[in-house]
Amino acid sequence: MTNSPLINYSSNKNEGNIFKNYPTPTQANLWLEYSTKKTIFKLWSPTANAVKLNLYQNGYGTKILKSHSLKLTKKGIWAIELLGDLDGIYYTYQVIIANKWLSETPGIYAKAVGVNGQRAMVLNLKKINPSNWHLDKGPQIMHPNEAIIYELQIRDFTINKNSGSSNPGKYLGLVEENTKGLNGIKTGIDHLKELGITHVHLLPIFDFYAIDESKLEIAQYNWGYDPQNYNVPEGSFASDPYNAAIRIQEFKKMVMAFHTHGIGVILDVVYNHSGKTESSNFNKEVPHYYYRMHNNGTYSNASGCGNETASERLMMRKFIVESVCYWAKEYHIDGFRFDLMAIHDIKTMNVVSDALKKINKSIIIYGEGWTANKSMLSQSKSTLKSNIRNTPSIAVFCDELRDALKGSVFVENETGFVSGKTDVEESIKFGIVGCVKHPQVNNELVNYSDTSWASNPWQAISYVSCHDNHTLYDKLKLSQPTVSEEVIIAMDKLATAIVITSQGTTFLHAGAEFLRTKKGANNSYNLPDEINHIDWNLKFKNLEVFEYYKNLIAFRKKHPAFRMKTGEEVRNNLEFLKTKKGLISYKLKNNCNGDIYKNILVIYNAGKKEVNYKLKEKWHIAISGDHFFFDQNKRCESQIKIAPISMTVLFQK
Repeated sequence: MTNSPLINYSSNKNEGNIFKNYPTPTQANLWLEYSTKKTIFKLWSPTANAVKLNLYQNGYGTKILKSHSLKLTKKGIWAIELLGDLDGIYYTYQVIIANKWLSETPGIYAKAVGVNGQRAMVLNLKKINPSNWHLDKGPQIMHPNEAIIYELQIRDFTINKNSGSSNPGKYLGLVEENTKGLNGIKTGIDHLKELGITHVHLLPIFDFYAIDESKLEIAQYNWGYDPQNYNVPEGSFASDPYNAAIRIQEFKKMVMAFHTHGIGVILDVVYNHSGKTESSNFNKEVPHYYYRMHNNGTYSNASGCGNETASERLMMRKFIVESVCYWAKEYHIDGFRFDLMAIHDIKTMNVVSDALKKINKSIIIYGEGWTANKSMLSQSKSTLKSNIRNTPSIAVFCDELRDALKGSVFVENETGFVSGKTDVEESIKFGIVGCVKHPQVNNELVNYSDTSWASNPWQAISYVSCHDNHTLYDKLKLSQPTVSEEVIIAMDKLATAIVITSQGTTFLHAGAEFLRTKKGANNSYNLPDEINHIDWNLKFKNLEVFEYYKNLIAFRKKHPAFRMKTGEEVRNNLEFLKTKKGLISYKLKNNCNGDIYKNILVIYNAGKKEVNYKLKEKWHIAISGDHFFFDQNKRCESQIKIAPISMTVLFQK
């Protein structure tokens, strides 16, 4: 490894102080400034001896058209103004440090890039916007737990021929209407509308390294958690990755189509590490500044991917904040999910949320409240789940509920509440209340947290499966290999019923609604389409499971009692009635959160036997096992039979 000559790693100084003398122009505009009359190119590189700009006709191959030397202006900013309309010209920067030229880079603020992201492009963005783009707007919500989030990977959703898509694996394929599967079942965006979700969460779509965009005729697969250019859409999902304008235009058309159908778009963003380390675009501008490093010259690696970024440094914080704001403004994005968010410091995440809320009050911000490995950032400053009260506009994933429902994601054969484990009831209750403080939840018995961590219930992302680890169906099959398919399906339904009737923000994994399988694969980030694709034939095969999910979503959306706004509301209006092995019941009282029902009684029976549940009052039946009665006048009085491994919901008008 080659260290910057400006850094003495043998010193006893704290790593965070190495860069304290660097000028930090946090208010400067470091983005390319384009007009039809001139373009201003800028790069912050305070340790550079010189910086040059190389112009190209194309995004690959060809010789340099012309090179220009940038001038050092102030606070480490190098700049040059070139006259004329440069729309369509590709370019790179190159920095010399200690008399050595570093490799060319498109610059970390690049807005458009050619094939494989090697060169940036000067682009008149307004010229390529879809018609009426200025009128485009996503769904408006007051609190995140009003959303039903559906996590998907773009390629997965349409790459199988049974999706019926004419643009398989592409941005435009994702929003293609009237696509059909086996026996005319709805697929693609029509499926999402039918299911009733409110937001799609897209696995990383900014330009990443893993896919060779010049060889798309060869099947390649990767989730994309190896970022290259943070402010540009990935080219492999576009119809033409060579033309820098195409991926941008098609991505915007996709967003606009989702918005037209009332569906918001959330991006999975990976600012906690870069896909490459020594040769990253960050290091090609200001070596080592953007990363946390040990005094011996090695990179801190809380991401488990070779490095971790230093969000607490002013210019890294500036980059993260301006990058998410760029996506929110330029692409009308409705939310952000931060990968390994605990690598980021609390102050940065609060600045991020404050800036985004000024752009769009309905923006949803959430992330993983943990790291992959130990970070150099102190825990008191980290956006850990346990510190989430210090980030009042941000939500985190509730892994307590996830693992209590189905068993640990790290132990293949471990079971959970729905699959027969009987010592996890308090963890389930913790998830039901949205991880807020509640007098009837014994936190000492909760699996991962001995105290509540959310101030308000929407700060907990309620889920049982996601792209990581096994699908819900596979996990249940692996942990209960001897039970029948009928029982596995009952477990699946109950797990999802608990998620959707919990007070947190509902989060679903694509395909779970028809028992998606990855054939037992635990980590499919680079496995082929045969493992990762959505098999739409499963929807036809498991149509009654799909109908159950669909009805659950409709029920939640109709009843605000399941999405109270504050912790105080939950404590005042949610009362647990019975908790014993395999059984939990609770009441939602007082027309809470403006619900049309005065009281709602929810009963989860995870046992293998029917339960004769005694009632002290008269109730109406809303849900009984697989049956949804909604507002039908179906009554029960002194008792009701709760089927094995099922949920029942009763109400009083």
